[in-house]
Amino acid sequence: MKPVAIFRHFPAEGPGYLATFLDSHAIPWQLVKVDANETLPASADQFSGLVFMGGPMSVNDNLPWIAPALALIRQAVPNNIPVLGHCLGAQLMSIALGGTVSRSPVKEIGWGEVCVADNREGRRWFGEWSKFEAFHWHGEVFTIPKGATLLLSSSCCENQAFTMDKHLGLQCHVEMTEEMVRDWCTSGAAEIAASPEPSVESVEAIQVDLAQRVPRLNQVASRLYEKWISGLL
Repeated sequence: MKPVAIFRHFPAEGPGYLATFLDSHAIPWQLVKVDANETLPASADQFSGLVFMGGPMSVNDNLPWIAPALALIRQAVPNNIPVLGHCLGAQLMSIALGGTVSRSPVKEIGWGEVCVADNREGRRWFGEWSKFEAFHWHGEVFTIPKGATLLLSSSCCENQAFTMDKHLGLQCHVEMTEEMVRDWCTSGAAEIAASPEPSVESVEAIQVDLAQRVPRLNQVASRLYEKWISGLL
């Protein structure tokens, strides 16, 4: 089986629970460290799937790797190579597929409920879940590309996830581990302190009950990743 390519755009925003899931299913994967200036592959054909992780930058920034990343997504989608995006990764997917990304009126940082869209695709991806507590850390939002279907919404972000056949874009973070949550709280403490919006939790609030919250989130991630890997070539 060809490996899954996982593109990391920032050192602290690696695959997290996704790596654990892929390993447990004996699915090979290859980490492309974009943050370490590793060159993006020219073709998606050497991979069974493409995964784009998060990062603090904007897809609208003039960064040298953004155009190659968009090109890979545009190659993969019509060739039925599954694409999965987390936060920034989903924003890359939106742009590549004809959507737009813009600054959100408010930042969304911390734990918050998301609701599953009451449609056929929502039930296909999430099963019996109608809502769950997700982890958030974003200041920009995407539009749903033409031909895609809305999957998730939160109180301050209408477009939290979308799907297009076997491709899945998630604004929220389902890949979190306890270690990642704690690391982000440390590295992002200044951003949290400078963001007084009600939609931004304190460092202390974010870290409450992680031993219960993270496994519940992992359950949701497992469901989504299970559906996603079923489309791997």
